[in-house]
Amino acid sequence: MVVAGVGRGGSVAPMTKVLYPGSFDPIHNGHVELIETASHLFDEVVVATMRNLQKGEPLFDLDEREQMIRESLSHLDNIEVVSFAKLVVDVAADIGADFIIKGLRSTIDFESEISQAQINLNVSGVHTLFLPSASANSAIASKYIRDIARFGGDVSSMVPAAVAKRLHERYGS
Repeated sequence: MVVAGVGRGGSVAPMTKVLYPGSFDPIHNGHVELIETASHLFDEVVVATMRNLQKGEPLFDLDEREQMIRESLSHLDNIEVVSFAKLVVDVAADIGADFIIKGLRSTIDFESEISQAQINLNVSGVHTLFLPSASANSAIASKYIRDIARFGGDVSSMVPAAVAKRLHERYGS
């Protein structure tokens, strides 16, 4: 892995840019934790939200998700937020990503993500790096957030304030 900074012999290493793709419907504290980790490891993190047709009708449209992501990550200065409607590997090429990053909560995540990572590598030559979650946030999933909020539950401990506000506006919980 290439890391920015001064290398041996005084040479300057190139900047490292990673792509973190996902539906982020909505972004939650597990996502934020992973992005914070990535922002410390890499020079630039591009968070790309997309519509995942396999997940059914989204709760928030892409513009709303982009805005919530920006608000939730405003404390980080090396983050860019985009939305896309194409292959992840094409987005990675468009932005010049050195790597795609994915979070792992469990072995089930690994099993589903490894195949996608191998296909992405075959198609584009871009490697995927996995960042494991080791905190209480590892149990959080956007689908649970949507269901709990829809039925009036309190999700404020699982999502950034910007997301809690929008869920409250949407469901009144």
